[in-house]
Amino acid sequence: MTIGTYLSDAVTMATSVRAGRLLARDMVETALARIGRLDPLINCVTSLLAERARATAIRIDAAVAKGSDPGPLAGVPFGVKNLFDIAGLTTLAGSKILRERPPATDDASVIKHLEAAGAILIGALNMDEFAYGFSTENEHYGVTRNPHDLTRIAGGSSGGSAAAVAAHMVPVALGSDTNGSVRVPAALCGVFGMKPTFGRLSRSGAHAFVSSLDHVGLFAGSVRDLAVTYDAMQGADPTDPALAERAPEPVYPTLAGDTNELRVASLGGWFEEHAGPGVLEAVARVARAIQTSERIVIPRTDVARSAAACITAAEAAARHLVNLRSRQQDFDHSTRYRLIAGLAMPAVVTLHAQRIRRWYRDQVLRLFDDHDLFIAPATICAAPRIGEATVRHGGRALPVRASLGLYTQPFSFIGLPVVTVPVIGAGLPIGVQIIAPPWREDLALRLATRLERLGVVACHPFTEPPADVQSVPPATLGNAS
Repeated sequence: MTIGTYLSDAVTMATSVRAGRLLARDMVETALARIGRLDPLINCVTSLLAERARATAIRIDAAVAKGSDPGPLAGVPFGVKNLFDIAGLTTLAGSKILRERPPATDDASVIKHLEAAGAILIGALNMDEFAYGFSTENEHYGVTRNPHDLTRIAGGSSGGSAAAVAAHMVPVALGSDTNGSVRVPAALCGVFGMKPTFGRLSRSGAHAFVSSLDHVGLFAGSVRDLAVTYDAMQGADPTDPALAERAPEPVYPTLAGDTNELRVASLGGWFEEHAGPGVLEAVARVARAIQTSERIVIPRTDVARSAAACITAAEAAARHLVNLRSRQQDFDHSTRYRLIAGLAMPAVVTLHAQRIRRWYRDQVLRLFDDHDLFIAPATICAAPRIGEATVRHGGRALPVRASLGLYTQPFSFIGLPVVTVPVIGAGLPIGVQIIAPPWREDLALRLATRLERLGVVACHPFTEPPADVQSVPPATLGNAS
């Protein structure tokens, strides 16, 4: 294994650093060099923390030299969506408006947890403004391009995080998921993504979008890396009132557990409508691999998805009311229009949406009496082209930005844990969701491990652009002044 290939394998990297076979500072320099070479094409990174990363690496190497164990992620570089507080850096959340804020005085809680496990923060990553979008076509900081086809989107709103992992700039990265903002880009970029149960991971130090729906999530190039990183992120935090008072439940040791007895069903109905044939075949391939033919329909998922959109619009608009009144021109235009629509949402509609939320959650939880896991598509299609307004399926034109979260929103809405796996196949990446009951992240990760061992899912192979490709034509960059 060459030193560069460690950037796609966090656990192997950390094992070698802990054993003294690799130096953490070499891992950092390799990641920095790769970012310097590839980021001008992909546009993942909004702030590079080279000196901080080098200083952390020196401390880790010194600890290893003294016989200490820096932790299960020793020397592993990671990036975070730029809505997480990083000490000394202004938290942008993909916006122009927040540039005026003073730098953060402390790191977000999950960053602290990862660095306590030996990981090394190397940069902040691009996103949709205020996390309100599914494409990372950011007017202020440019489009993040899909590493597998630079003419296509990476998905969003955590597009920079997914693309950074897909291009092996970092082995793992953090994002947030309110309506699908981890699962959509994970699917489109061909990496593993995870949205844990609502209340499982601390959101302290993460800029809020919709507090009743926001989850911290993560990306990795393998199930093992996903599990080890997730385990390191757990922990108590009294500063996040939504964090459940539950002891950490490590899942990495359980990955080898038996999955043959798991009762798994494919979701039909809403989760088949609008889907392209490649998407449906990906779900079918997973179902065949685990030998399940059961298919169930969750009634009125269309209503639940609409209710989630109403709550999102209303809560987000209320959060940004002051700036909408005085600084509308400083918002990304697509964010501005959605927020203004949220301001017009009647209170009675949002109240009814909350009732639907409770009803839908109860209905889905009852289905888990007879099932352990569900599988469903992550998106309606593979990655659309940058700037593409609509996609066509079954003779219908669907708006790209509004439609990419059709299959993810219902599960954020009720706080369920979901792992998105990239299904092996020809062409662009396609992802499948594995949905588990509350607090059973272990079940979803165990099934993902089985699929990985069966050769059904794997991180989509990344081929670097030719050395003579120095940039992407400006017309596709999407940069704003």
